[in-house]
Amino acid sequence: MRLINQHLSPPAATALKFAPFALLILAYLLGSASRLAENPNDKLLPAFSSIAAAVDLMAFTPDRRTGDYLLWTDTWSSLKRLGAGLGISTALALVIGIGIGILPFFRALLVPFVSFVSMVPPLALLPILFISLGLGETSKIALIVIGVAPIMIRDLAQTVLALPREQIVKAETLSASSWLIAIRIVLPQAMPRLLSSLRLQLGPAFLFLIAAEAISADSGLGYRIFLVRRYLSMDVIFPYVAWITFLAASADFAIDRLHRKLFPWSELEGGR
Repeated sequence: MRLINQHLSPPAATALKFAPFALLILAYLLGSASRLAENPNDKLLPAFSSIAAAVDLMAFTPDRRTGDYLLWTDTWSSLKRLGAGLGISTALALVIGIGIGILPFFRALLVPFVSFVSMVPPLALLPILFISLGLGETSKIALIVIGVAPIMIRDLAQTVLALPREQIVKAETLSASSWLIAIRIVLPQAMPRLLSSLRLQLGPAFLFLIAAEAISADSGLGYRIFLVRRYLSMDVIFPYVAWITFLAASADFAIDRLHRKLFPWSELEGGR
């Protein structure tokens, strides 16, 4: 039997799903044990007991100075910035992307500009944003928007442009206005792609968030990671990285569930 035609049993498929994670944990345990055997004070690969103690300190023990539970305070600060940045980006993508897709005037006006902005490395703009917008929340949210919105706009515009022209012609034959065409024909077909585009931009959005918080913030997941790195506190950094990954994966899963619930017909079009 060719490998391409091989069918896995459910237990085998489940085992293969968890195998890379098990190997990663095993490699960490072996590496940690080896380093700690040579140097019990080694900080590069701390034991799981040290990581558990750090999690308890950051998540379940009030800070002596502020009384806050630092992990949850940092999480809330980061999620507020991330939510604002992604929310603005999604709104811009919806309005501008559909506008470019159906209106020749918008297309001629904005396509070159959006294409140009999408090529600018967002992290290179970070000093400019801090200088022009200050060190507060606005510059951090702006970095996420600049990094995410142009890509989402281009993606959605291409989706709208790819819609069958016959649909537009039939609607015009029935005397539908441009606004009605956008709302009744284009929008329902563009929304599934908008959610998919949002899923794809979760990773970059977290990257821009962490970068902004690392440079200028007094709370946030990125701020905490770069604060404790000077002390080589890997027992704090590893849980924070794992927590960020969990948040990103949870957001991805939630958007996917929402996509399947609201637009089940799009799954059939995609052959799934």
